[in-house]
Amino acid sequence: MLRGRYPVDVFKACIRYQSNASRVIVKRIGVTFPLEIQPYRGLIEGCRRGPIPGWGEHRSSLGEQARERVIAGRRVAGTIRVTRVYGARGVSSIIAGMDGAVGVKGQRPNMKARRWTFLALVLSTMAGLTFVLASLFMPKGLNGFEIAMIVLFALNTPWLSIGFWNAVIGFSLLHGRRNWLGAVTPLQGHDDTTSEITTRTAIVMPVFNEDPSRVQRHLRTVTQSLDATGLAEHFEIFLMSDTNRADLAAEEERLFANWRATDPRPERLHYRRRVENTRQKVGNIEDFCERWGDGFEHMVVLDADSLMSGGAILRMVRLMQANPRLGILQSLVTGLPATSAFARVFQFGMRHGMRSYTTGSAWWQGDEGPYWGHNAIIRLAPFRAHCRLPRLSGKAPLGGEILSHDQVEAVMMRRAGYEVRVLPIEDGSFEENPPTLQDFMKRDLRWCQGNVQYLKLLTMPGIRPLGRLQLLLAIMMYTAAPVWYAFMLTGLAQFAHGALTHQVTLHDEIMSAFMVPMAEMGGGVILFIVILGMNFAPKILGVLDVLLRPGERTRYGGAGVLTLSAIVEALFSMLIAPVVALAQTIFLVALFLGHKVTWDGQTRDQYSVTLSEAFRGLWPQTLMGLFFAFGLAILAPEFLIWGAPVTVGLLLAAPFASITSRPDLGRAFATSGICAIPEEQAPSVELMWLGYGPELFDGQSRAPAIGEFIRPIAPSDQGD
Repeated sequence: MLRGRYPVDVFKACIRYQSNASRVIVKRIGVTFPLEIQPYRGLIEGCRRGPIPGWGEHRSSLGEQARERVIAGRRVAGTIRVTRVYGARGVSSIIAGMDGAVGVKGQRPNMKARRWTFLALVLSTMAGLTFVLASLFMPKGLNGFEIAMIVLFALNTPWLSIGFWNAVIGFSLLHGRRNWLGAVTPLQGHDDTTSEITTRTAIVMPVFNEDPSRVQRHLRTVTQSLDATGLAEHFEIFLMSDTNRADLAAEEERLFANWRATDPRPERLHYRRRVENTRQKVGNIEDFCERWGDGFEHMVVLDADSLMSGGAILRMVRLMQANPRLGILQSLVTGLPATSAFARVFQFGMRHGMRSYTTGSAWWQGDEGPYWGHNAIIRLAPFRAHCRLPRLSGKAPLGGEILSHDQVEAVMMRRAGYEVRVLPIEDGSFEENPPTLQDFMKRDLRWCQGNVQYLKLLTMPGIRPLGRLQLLLAIMMYTAAPVWYAFMLTGLAQFAHGALTHQVTLHDEIMSAFMVPMAEMGGGVILFIVILGMNFAPKILGVLDVLLRPGERTRYGGAGVLTLSAIVEALFSMLIAPVVALAQTIFLVALFLGHKVTWDGQTRDQYSVTLSEAFRGLWPQTLMGLFFAFGLAILAPEFLIWGAPVTVGLLLAAPFASITSRPDLGRAFATSGICAIPEEQAPSVELMWLGYGPELFDGQSRAPAIGEFIRPIAPSDQGD
């Protein structure tokens, strides 16, 4: 317990005890609170340069001896952060002024205020939407169908509201605040491109029954990009195979042996294959941690289709070095250029809308951000100590091993006191997207099964409230689909009940609202337009974000091509949404009946899907589309136009899947620039090594074979 002049003696005490204590307890005017001593560079540099922000006249009383003890006693300095304050107004702002991660008094974000603000925005939006719907039913009283519809509608508004406000806040920050990155990801060292790399980092790629040639093309490109930085000696490469197909395993081993034989530093290349893939990807990563984890401070996790530039990896390593309480740093992952029509349109929509959305979510999530399982850097010591996943009670599919490991690991890392943040900038971090609708749905349903398992983790002891909320939102990402279909089916049942009993129905009550002239819009039309606008807000604001940046607008092919691409993508999204939602609904029902999906290697190469193949996989969507179309035509024909976004998408599911898989449509989109992403106009050197040059989109190129694309590193690439 420390007593004395505040804050000078408190600061001296923290300097004195920083080498053998993690926190001190301060008592001031009867108010007790703990201070955590957190080592990193910011304070030591402040001592060397002059006044520490927020301390003013107190600097001289620290004395040269105290400052030198910080410098001599430890290579990194001690900074003080309030972990909990029981009163003592103004203390937190003084301490925040010392925080090297911010550097200026008063700029540490007030996360509690942000989260309460965001919660208020979301809840008020949910309440407003639900009130408007209820008001359409209220004039003549509520029956059971209408009450059920109001409840189901309310249950479906959280994700809609969260997505809308994420995009709005993110867009506002990007174009209304100069230092927006510091506001959403307040880390020390954002501009650091020259500091020494003092840690060792493992590049870890776990794979399971993937195409060996594709996997090693990507991993070799990452390695060569690190070589080009001149700092590759701080990294080692690990291909962690769980492949159980003999032919693929043999090819993996052959290609990796060839790589080692031609690499100038073969000792840095490691290949390990497990005969039994116990605990699947989670067990694969655990095996790395147990066998090699002691030799590294950080681990960069890649998926089989991941690509990261050496520059992006170095940026993340430097941020981890400068911020020792940072446990996981997730990069913003964007899609690789694609010639498949389906993949092109999908990743175009994701690309321009993701920046605003992720920036907005990072604003309120702060140090309890997401981890997406790949293209991220992890601090190994706390990960090994605190993030080992439990085995869920019960049998699969809802029990047993946790399949969607990433968000659970993020929650456990935060529980251990380490930060989990996302870096919302486009900075050389890529992945491939599925080439067809069927492949997209297969991947989505695997994620669905993993996320629903979180039901058994909501009561996990020790996790923070926001961590529980994130697990709940991950579940609701997939429960929204059956709730929406239940809402629509309840409305159709209301029409049928009214027709059979000749009672006044939902149709009679809101027809006047829907069928009035546009100049006299009723509540129903307004609600329809608002919901549609909120759904598309992330995409609309994403396009506007690009249009407001002249350089980026050019990289997308110009305003005209960008606008046309946005229209194509909007139609694409409207058609695909009910198809995927019905697949999720059917799968969730089957999941609770014991059905599960098999986690295997994914199809990543473009191929054609015939119409008959598409119908075999999508006949439930076609059948549901016919059911809704005939039901509305018979019971409420005036509603056919309002139900079109659902019925048309369902009826066209099979033709849509077949057409968007056609190579000729993909080539037409590529040559015309429709749904192009910036890397098609100006590919990075890493993408050029992989064969993603401009000629690929003129139909004149192919992906290189393994070994073809690796060029010698020129002296100009080596750095100084």
